[in-house]
Amino acid sequence: MANPYAKFLTGSDLMEQLETSPAQLSAAVKGKDVDTPLAPGKWNVRQILAHITDTEIAFSFRLRQAAAETGHVIQPFDQDKWATGYASADAETALALFGVLRKWNVQFLRGLAPEVFDREVIHPERGTMKFRTIVETMAGHDGNHLVQLG
Repeated sequence: MANPYAKFLTGSDLMEQLETSPAQLSAAVKGKDVDTPLAPGKWNVRQILAHITDTEIAFSFRLRQAAAETGHVIQPFDQDKWATGYASADAETALALFGVLRKWNVQFLRGLAPEVFDREVIHPERGTMKFRTIVETMAGHDGNHLVQLG
């Protein structure tokens, strides 16, 4: 499966879905306790916000490398290892940074030639996929966490 988050795509314009995610996340966490896990053994709001921000940083790099290189191989990361410092993350800062990074990434994506979206990239765990799948994964990843945040 090239995009494990495909079921969270809304079917609306992909760029619009990406653009609206920061506001949706902000609304989803407003007034919530950021320290209590959402379910036993699961992350709390602070950890989710730190995670989506770290993930956006990773997507920023992936997008730019995949757009610039032919046959780019994506570097996966272990989210649990990255999460070791999330307990001290500031939820408000994470949300603000996510919004700025997402805006920057959407501007980048809007500036790409249409043929870039059909470029093949390689994910070591998911195989060959199109550049567009990276973008769809971003939107679906947002949707996954929006569902978790309820």
